[in-house]
Amino acid sequence: MAQAKKGDRVTINFVGTMEDGTVFDSTLENDVDSCSTDDCSSDDCGTDDCGCGESGPMELVIGEDEFFTQIEEALVGMAPGEKKTIVIPAEDAFGDYDDEKVFQVKRSDVPDDIYPEVGQELELTGDDDEILEVTVVEVSDEDITLDANHPLAGEDLTYEVELVEIL
Repeated sequence: MAQAKKGDRVTINFVGTMEDGTVFDSTLENDVDSCSTDDCSSDDCGTDDCGCGESGPMELVIGEDEFFTQIEEALVGMAPGEKKTIVIPAEDAFGDYDDEKVFQVKRSDVPDDIYPEVGQELELTGDDDEILEVTVVEVSDEDITLDANHPLAGEDLTYEVELVEIL
């Protein structure tokens, strides 16, 4: 049976979980816990990068850095139908959680037509038109606390990967 090697175009199925077992990403239908959130129950779910609404094997070229390096390396030598478990430490995934990326803005500096809520994701545009994605973590009458860390920062990630096909 053929084995995958660097440079091969392959399809894989995977389930990504956090340390507590929460599924955060998957190619398998109805497998992502976040799909029960309000964002994912809307008709335009697939457009907000929540990950739900997308299922089916992922296609990639091994060694092209299209996915985590550790996963691409683990695919080398696998045969279709074979499965592996790969753990990616936080520093190699989305980095360690950085308390310095949590900051406050004055409520008075936010446009009146924006009503921030805890958990809401926002995009801030700087003077140089650079976009900073943040999550609202606290709202008071005077201040809004924002977190610019990736939602999976500080998390070791576990991927259950199956090589579906070598194309």
